[in-house]
Amino acid sequence: MNKKAVKIIGIIPSRFSSTRLPGKPLLEINGKSMIQRVYEQVIKAGLDEVIVATDDKRIFNHVQKFGGKVMMTSKSHQNGTERCFEVASKSENKFDVAMNIQGDEPFIHPAQIQQLAGLFNKDEVQIGTLIKKIKSIEELFNPEAIKKVVVNNKMEAIYFSRSPIPFLQGVEKSKWLEQHTYYKHIGIYGFRMGILAEIVNLPISKLELAESLEQLRWLEYGYSIQTAITGYESPSVDTPEDLEFVRNFNR
Repeated sequence: MNKKAVKIIGIIPSRFSSTRLPGKPLLEINGKSMIQRVYEQVIKAGLDEVIVATDDKRIFNHVQKFGGKVMMTSKSHQNGTERCFEVASKSENKFDVAMNIQGDEPFIHPAQIQQLAGLFNKDEVQIGTLIKKIKSIEELFNPEAIKKVVVNNKMEAIYFSRSPIPFLQGVEKSKWLEQHTYYKHIGIYGFRMGILAEIVNLPISKLELAESLEQLRWLEYGYSIQTAITGYESPSVDTPEDLEFVRNFNR
């Protein structure tokens, strides 16, 4: 008897307001808006459905104009996870997994999305995400650019931090990468629908407050996060400098 295929919806949360880059989703990158480029890349991954989640009518109208699927969501959501749950729970179709895909990575690789989807072929996986090996000391000790993650022998996340973890006692920082394999977090998530319904109702946790990282809330309340190592990484856009970089990306 063949195992039933896992049905997955890919959701791209997209907000107009941004402190450093207002109107970010609608900014043009070589003839197309950022949100259109993200949407078209996600479509290539072959998920059962892809939809943009927004609380802004300008984004809603724009996505409809280029032929994408979009849903208006509440303005009261605190994060993309809550926005994803609203979309997945209101969808006409029933899905096993909801995937939260960043709306500011215009060149996200479809293979990343497919790799994340593949984690849910195992019934025990509650939450899935991707990680990538850190290759430079500058990257390791940059508290702003990336979030670091420690995993166990099952490749489940143990902890996420803005600081380099683990700390190597008695080893010069310049030699840390020679002594240990460090990973950075790639910010794309998949959730079993039942798990997603639970975590959006969890109170903010102490670890989350300490690091300002939402995923620590899930770990602190006992949920497991399965990781997989990806070789891909796409640039995200948070500043005018980032925008200029992606406009010259892959040229």
